[in-house]
Amino acid sequence: QVQLVESGGGLVQAGDSLRLSCAASGQAFSTYAMGWWRQAPGRDLELVAACNWNGGDTHYAESLKGRFIISRDNTKNTVSLQMNSLKPEDTAVYYCLARGWRDYWGQGTQVTVSS
Repeated sequence: QVQLVESGGGLVQAGDSLRLSCAASGQAFSTYAMGWWRQAPGRDLELVAACNWNGGDTHYAESLKGRFIISRDNTKNTVSLQMNSLKPEDTAVYYCLARGWRDYWGQGTQVTVSS
């Protein structure tokens, strides 16, 4: 069982940066692949970024490459998403995902980017 709590969302202006964090409690955090997903109003859930158990292998949505960076710290049971040069279209609820033999989701954190 893994519990995930996201933090760091908020209201920012276009061009700003924001760092999201996801704190995991439970067992064997380092055995889970971790990811960030987002859902904008009226749109489907989409993958933002993901990494393997040690962060050595990462994957990004094509449109976000170069602006977003995923990282994890297995000593602190956290995964982060650094978001740079934010755009209004990045406005969404951002969710943390732990993927192992089953998926665990956080409750989400709202990111709003004003133009």
